[in-house]
Amino acid sequence: MPEIKQKLLRAIPKVDECLTWLADKGVAAADASIEAAAPQFLLKKAVRQNLAKRRAAILAGELTDSADLRKEAVISDIIKALRQMMTPNFRTVINATGVVVHTNMGRSLLPAEAVNNLKKVGAHYANLEFDLATGKRGSRYSLVEEILCDLTGAEAALVVNNNAAAVFISLSVLAKGREVIVSRGQLVEIGGSFRIPDVMARSGARLVEVGATNRTHLRDYEDAIRQDTALLLKVHTSNYRLIGFTAEVPVTELTSLGSKYNIPVMEDLGSGCLVDLSRFGLPREPTVKEVLAGGVDVVTFSGDKLLGGPQAGLILGKKAVIDKIKADPLNRVLRIDKFTLAALESILRLYYDEERAIREIPTLAMLSAAPAVIRKRAQRLLRRIKAKVTGYANLSLTASESRVGGGSLPEYGLPTWTMTILPLKMTVNALEKSLRSLDTPVIGRIENEHFLLDLRTVADADIPALATCLIQGIKLSGDREQGAGDVECP
Repeated sequence: MPEIKQKLLRAIPKVDECLTWLADKGVAAADASIEAAAPQFLLKKAVRQNLAKRRAAILAGELTDSADLRKEAVISDIIKALRQMMTPNFRTVINATGVVVHTNMGRSLLPAEAVNNLKKVGAHYANLEFDLATGKRGSRYSLVEEILCDLTGAEAALVVNNNAAAVFISLSVLAKGREVIVSRGQLVEIGGSFRIPDVMARSGARLVEVGATNRTHLRDYEDAIRQDTALLLKVHTSNYRLIGFTAEVPVTELTSLGSKYNIPVMEDLGSGCLVDLSRFGLPREPTVKEVLAGGVDVVTFSGDKLLGGPQAGLILGKKAVIDKIKADPLNRVLRIDKFTLAALESILRLYYDEERAIREIPTLAMLSAAPAVIRKRAQRLLRRIKAKVTGYANLSLTASESRVGGGSLPEYGLPTWTMTILPLKMTVNALEKSLRSLDTPVIGRIENEHFLLDLRTVADADIPALATCLIQGIKLSGDREQGAGDVECP
């Protein structure tokens, strides 16, 4: 080993020595952003990892300057690492992508009423499975079942932890070991490789495909019915569209066929919604109430997409069918907790007044926001930051399109306004990374070498914080030597 490497290796400080340095200087004094003293375990972990990193860099020939082993340099790096360790992994971000139901960012936001209910339930004991009327054990599902039935006309309802679970348990209970008939054009795949054929196979049901990819007729279903047929399944293709020479069987015709042969009919709506989306300028989607009115025995859909609530899988339908699913042991494996119930009940109660639901449920409020309102929001943001980033970036407002997201209506855009940033001292990719690396990350999108912030998915209350973050991110990435790092992002 070359003598210079040996000399550098010997100069690496000891763990105890670094801990003494930190104690003498004081972590809080060294970095005011670390408000509370770090636990001793994390202090030692940060020191050991930092020293190991320096040792590896010396051996690789990447660290050749002894100045990098001095007290000030070592403490500075350890504190940076410590700060990162003490930052929660699960953090809030500012979603400026324009994708309303963004799966990677937690899908639907909850209204204030639901958040307050979560706080109450989390901080106190609650009647999760305690019947206050009888003083005996109750059912957690009863807390929301009546509300769901009121809103949709269902005879009974059950909630599990997501829609994949809702589909799985329904197939398992209703068709395990038997056949389920599905149109070939409805064998969907959604994010995370959730495929209807795979879920069906795992449930124990046997798939029978009918029709062609683009056209399926009622006779296709009827010709496939045998003694072993347990279920007719209709899957709403919410994440893609077939156009052109196409045909599918209306739910009313499918339920009539089911009645003729005494075979239950199930529809998986996927996103599912309780309001007519066409009033927002979007294509008309079947509501849960309409599907149930068509006579299906069971319908499944998500709680955290177009419904605007927490992650959940809702199973609604005829009482005899829902009671069978409730009684299955698998139901306990897939059951929801008190936090999901608290949030879901708050969301559902808002739907008793549809206009209030549209105003207060963030997902619906974003979907229904008029372009003129979004433009004013973008103008507010522009006024806050334009003068402060002069020389670092050119800013402008641009008409664009938002997306619903969550696998819903993928080909339809909502007219919106974006603030467009053309960085002058950095690449657009460097700016994107800089904004993503802030204490409160800002997530936008890149188009034609510009960085776009879609204000449809940014709340009015978040504009001041977003402005501060943008000033920091643009200046920090553009010129790190000009003290831009002194600006703090909330």
